[in-house]
Amino acid sequence: MTPIANDSRLVTAPQTLSAWSRLPASYAIPDHPPSLAEAHEYCRELARSHYENFSVATWFLPKPLRQDFLNVYAYCRISDDLGDEVGDARASLALLDEWQAELNACYQGIPRHPVFVALAETVKKFNIPKHEFSDLLTAFRQDQTVTRFETFNDVLAYCRYSANPVGHLVLYLCGYHDAERQQLSDYTCTALQLANFWQDVTIDYSKGRIYLPLEDLRQYSVTEKDLAQNLNTDGFCEMMKFEVERAREWFILGLPLVKKVDAQLAVDLELFSRGGQEVLNAIERQRFAVLGRRPAISKRRKLSLVARAALGKFLGIS
Repeated sequence: MTPIANDSRLVTAPQTLSAWSRLPASYAIPDHPPSLAEAHEYCRELARSHYENFSVATWFLPKPLRQDFLNVYAYCRISDDLGDEVGDARASLALLDEWQAELNACYQGIPRHPVFVALAETVKKFNIPKHEFSDLLTAFRQDQTVTRFETFNDVLAYCRYSANPVGHLVLYLCGYHDAERQQLSDYTCTALQLANFWQDVTIDYSKGRIYLPLEDLRQYSVTEKDLAQNLNTDGFCEMMKFEVERAREWFILGLPLVKKVDAQLAVDLELFSRGGQEVLNAIERQRFAVLGRRPAISKRRKLSLVARAALGKFLGIS
């Protein structure tokens, strides 16, 4: 059941309460908002308890920006989990509607959830349009109903909502609002999303999703049965080689952005871009046979990438 709007706030339906119970208890929207200090700590703790690569990335952020990046990360983290960790499409859609209502409340100045209490400060400080946040929710809603993509252009259209807004948010936090940099960022973010898709073909299929264009499966004589049975046929590997090269082209298109931002942001952009390209290299090292064996970057290689980024920062190399 969809939550019912009531005087700009939500009356939570019993079904939605049940859906929240499938997620960490701290994710639920409280009856009363926390203080700003409590909201900041909530976002810091959420980042600490999740992916270590985000913690590494924050090493290179200017100290005045760290809390704002943490606030945005917390929003993205919970939004993604609402779409991907509930295990029931109808329940996810209901929760995403509640989350959208909290986003609206954030822009109206009346949020309750700690993420939005913290985010309201960031939004005001950097004048971030609401659509940059709500576009991500569009992608997560689409995940509940769309599990196949006929063409590569359809995949790109999905990336427009699932990946590109993140790059825009980073640019806003660093003081960039222009369309030229946003377009270059879109190339990089789309490339990163494609690299993730090609790395996780088996994982995504286990969730009922195929991000490889169906037209490419047909062209290389690959069937869904091949994916289900982890059959790395010659046709499948040839197709993956084609997809990897296509993703590399998008990384190349985004490279000029590194020269159009300040040195500190350039370090982060290079780190993430090289990390995505290393995923593609890992796929190639497996001769593109990714079914049943997820390509991964070795810890040694990760440390090398981080060390290079750190050296660039400390030497002032952009």
